[in-house]
Amino acid sequence: MPPRANLFDFHGVSMVHYFTDNWEKIQNFKARPDDILIATYPKAGTTWASYILDLLYFSHKQPDRQTSAPIHERVPFLEIQIPCFPTGTELADSLETSPRLIKTHLPVQLVPKSFWEQNCRVVYVARNAKDNAVSYFHFDRMNHAHPEPGDWNGYLQRFIEGKMVFGSWYDHVTGWWERKQSHPNIHYMFFEDMVEDTGREINKLCSFLGTTSTADEKEQIRAMSQFDNMKKDDMANYSTVPIMDFKISPFMRKGKVGDWKNHFTVAQSEEFDEDYKKKMKNTTLQFRTEV
Repeated sequence: MPPRANLFDFHGVSMVHYFTDNWEKIQNFKARPDDILIATYPKAGTTWASYILDLLYFSHKQPDRQTSAPIHERVPFLEIQIPCFPTGTELADSLETSPRLIKTHLPVQLVPKSFWEQNCRVVYVARNAKDNAVSYFHFDRMNHAHPEPGDWNGYLQRFIEGKMVFGSWYDHVTGWWERKQSHPNIHYMFFEDMVEDTGREINKLCSFLGTTSTADEKEQIRAMSQFDNMKKDDMANYSTVPIMDFKISPFMRKGKVGDWKNHFTVAQSEEFDEDYKKKMKNTTLQFRTEV
């Protein structure tokens, strides 16, 4: 396992070196007009959206694709650079698919400008803050590329302050939401909607992307992308990634809405809600914490 990284300020966003070491190549990345960027705050449904998009575009053209390569090779993580592995930009540059599916956790202001210049389509997935914080906490416990999370109480405080890898949840979700208002090429999805009715959200995605999947194909994709199926799938569940310690927690833990109730005390929840109202008062963006 690599040593745990330390958090530092990077252009006003908390980061670790694994996502900034390759910065020049990230910023100069050459997007193509048909690239699709899958953007999220960490632990908001990134792998789920990546998996659905991968199936939508390639399940009929390359039926063995889902079993022959892990999702992080099929949908490279643009900003990652971990020693002894190809960087995210190298993996993205070596993709031979059209479209190329590329994932990022960067806040909107740090996305390489070629994605905007080429008018690429972006699928953004957002998840309510409480569940996102819980999921991120368990992820940080098992992911050695991130700082040690400590106990839940201290962690929640840092989440509120935005001292997380990839910065503040509040800035991230609202930054992308604001950008969407002027960029029709951003499709903004909610994790809670995906849990509530995956089929409906796949239909919306197809309308946005202009794909011509049949009702049968969409139903098959809906069934394949159910959480329990993906959790068992070694090509989707990140069990092949050496920096993650599955003995501590699986990468795909519950995939539920409302698990925050098993972690937040009443006092924590009230304090969180108070702060949340202040931070979110100037946005039209709204979340559900239960479905």
